[in-house]
Amino acid sequence: MNSCEFVTFITSIACVISQDKSADELNLLSAVFSQLGDTLDTIAATKACE
Repeated sequence: MNSCEFVTFITSIACVISQDKSADELNLLSAVFSQLGDTLDTIAATKACE
């Protein structure tokens, strides 16, 4: 999968997840996924230093 296909795939997932969600629910999901990404970055950086 090339980078443009991957971006389109992620966008499609976001559209499906967002269906029937309120603005508050979307804000919470956004925060959760942002924290998940940040935590995964931290774990990867820690492993790179081992």
